[in-house]
Amino acid sequence: MDITYEWRGDFENGAVDALHAEGFGHAREDTDWQTRLHRHSLGWVCARRAGRLVGFVNVAWDGGVHAFVLDTMVAPDARESGVGTALVAAAARGARAAGCEWLHVDFEEHLRPFYFDACGFRPTEAGLIALRTAPAGTSRRPSRTG
Repeated sequence: MDITYEWRGDFENGAVDALHAEGFGHAREDTDWQTRLHRHSLGWVCARRAGRLVGFVNVAWDGGVHAFVLDTMVAPDARESGVGTALVAAAARGARAAGCEWLHVDFEEHLRPFYFDACGFRPTEAGLIALRTAPAGTSRRPSRTG
């Protein structure tokens, strides 16, 4: 079955919340994704199969030429089929069309092949300060794509 990708597509909070919880291994949090994304994001991409949300990526920005990929998530039954790569490609097209010159991403080490090989990002020097410590054995950073 075909998967469609839509820049700034309509979505329901519950669908994104469920996908995020499933993708990042936590309980549902009832996040108001509508408010969050409309307030802070350049755009987002929804991937749907037969009307069901199977993938999502958020594209934040600095209000200028820098955009940032956040929360790339793919439903387990749609992983390993190119959905994550297509989400990031659609995010890049949307950011480019909006006038951005750079698309940034950070990720955990095990996602290097996805972002570098499949999506075409290149390594750069970057820095990070942890502002809040996660409980032992957990991560506050994204961990799942497909």
